[in-house]
Amino acid sequence: MTKILVMGICGKMGARIAALAKEDKEIELAGGTEIKAGPSVYSSTIVEDLNKIINKTDVLIDFTTIPSTLNNLKIAEKAKKAVVIGTTGFNEKELTEIQNASKNIPIVLSPNMSVGVNLLFKLVKEIAKTVPSYDIEIIEAHHNQKKDAPSGTAVKLAQEINSVFGDKPRKITTGRNGLCDAREKNEIGILSVRAGDIVGDHTIIYA
Repeated sequence: MTKILVMGICGKMGARIAALAKEDKEIELAGGTEIKAGPSVYSSTIVEDLNKIINKTDVLIDFTTIPSTLNNLKIAEKAKKAVVIGTTGFNEKELTEIQNASKNIPIVLSPNMSVGVNLLFKLVKEIAKTVPSYDIEIIEAHHNQKKDAPSGTAVKLAQEINSVFGDKPRKITTGRNGLCDAREKNEIGILSVRAGDIVGDHTIIYA
């Protein structure tokens, strides 16, 4: 049985992961962290300081914020614990920090854990190879509480498409406003929608 700790266990994603973990006979929910320690969730301990329960786990599950994730990663690396990261919005320096940590501990990092979306990451490249001269636009829609834009999934889609173009990647344009001139050919546009309780929709247009 794999023991897990859920970072931000009372948040929207953390609470959902905790609920699913309790239904899985192969997983033991060892505890979680929150900004303020509170009553237990599913009989699991909730603390503010990860150091207090890091030794109770095999794997950390982290869908929190960039500063929190990087701090948790340092603690996990020191304790030699595996980490699953679903937090999005990392810059190149932060991604390098995660990559360096992966030399010492197992890390899974993805902007989207859906099997379907990870299949989509492969499919968009095949389409771009087939129609390399087409205009490419990405429209992503999420709930009104999402803090980062564009979504990590949309950025990853653009990166996967750009991998097809080798040493001549297209410029990624996020949103347009006012008199912005005609669309450049060497461009991938990403437009973000934030409304209601949309879980996450991604549309890729090849035109």
